[in-house]
Amino acid sequence: MIVNRDIVIISLQAWDIGIGSNCKDIARELSKYNRVLYVNSPLDRMTKLRKRSLPSVKRRIDIINGKSEDLVPISDNLWTLFPRTTLESVSRLPWNWLFDKLNLINNRRFATQILLAIKRLHLSDYILFNDGNMFRGLYMNELLHPRLSVYYYRDNFMAMDFWKVQGHRIQPAIMAKSDIVMANSAYLGKDAQKHNPNTYVVGQGFDHHVYNRQNSDPCPEDIRSIPHPVIGYTGALLSLRLDPGIIRHIAQIHPDWSIVLVGPEDETFRDSDLHRIPNIYFLGQKDPSLIPSYIKQFDVAINPQNLNELTLGNYPRKVDEYLGMGKPVVATKTEFMSMFSHITSLAESHEDYATLIEAALKDNSPELEVRREAYAMTHSWESNVAGISEILDKQMNYTQQ
Repeated sequence: MIVNRDIVIISLQAWDIGIGSNCKDIARELSKYNRVLYVNSPLDRMTKLRKRSLPSVKRRIDIINGKSEDLVPISDNLWTLFPRTTLESVSRLPWNWLFDKLNLINNRRFATQILLAIKRLHLSDYILFNDGNMFRGLYMNELLHPRLSVYYYRDNFMAMDFWKVQGHRIQPAIMAKSDIVMANSAYLGKDAQKHNPNTYVVGQGFDHHVYNRQNSDPCPEDIRSIPHPVIGYTGALLSLRLDPGIIRHIAQIHPDWSIVLVGPEDETFRDSDLHRIPNIYFLGQKDPSLIPSYIKQFDVAINPQNLNELTLGNYPRKVDEYLGMGKPVVATKTEFMSMFSHITSLAESHEDYATLIEAALKDNSPELEVRREAYAMTHSWESNVAGISEILDKQMNYTQQ
């Protein structure tokens, strides 16, 4: 286990993100025994111009202008940095030569801010943990000179338009130059192995202190009057990841069920006919701390994923959260989800969803709830980060020889 080390994390997920974050949870866990600097991605020029009215962007502009603190303590061993710089918007440039030139400039601006924070915190001999930040982290080995560099691969980014133009070239390059790659699923690990043989599949965690059957949070007001049985989903409602057709089919074939969706919607969901189906309830985005109180009211929890290159190897953390609360789970069958096949019901069609939910409603019991929670506990953040920590310790010792 790694102890008394300095760790610099450069993350795609901002510290003030409004949804759950793998990397934030990893940072908190590592900071129990190490000093951790969590670095948010800087603003890029297009975001600064187009989204300047958003509170999160306003905050960063104030920080860049020196009106707010850039280095913020979170706990005794954990700080978050909001870099005082603006980067050029380069992700979709089709010309490799121009992308490379501007991306190097971006990396230098970013690294300058990180080095200033490292100096202020007196960090040394540090581990660089890159949470999928492939463009802005490409040259960080050369610019920051970490003792050990890690690329954390938790999503098939190449399935997303933002990354497609340059990501197919850049992600293999950053994997190859990293000392190690950590993937959260075997599917992604297989892909990473092509570019870096020093690849580890580390799985993922969830917060069992919050998501557990003993959770005593009160029933939220907006779900209190919704009739049971409640078939529920929590998380972002994104058409790239979720199949609205599954939700529509469940609601229409069982008008006696209440389909409750908790989370922000993309344009496809906002404009869909799902809003006109009377037994579908959109409750909107909630503070992450409130999510367990909603899951507690579910009779069955679902994860109606689309089958595509993004979801095939995706580790949906919500499945562990559902199970931690003891809830029956029906999810789309994917290559990754096979590891949950003994404890969840996996659907291969719209019709399967209705059939499996009906069976789950009939067959649930206190004994099954205990089994689900016990299995989820094996995926706690403590357990997950202990495995990550062991790998880091081994690699750090190796580099010192």
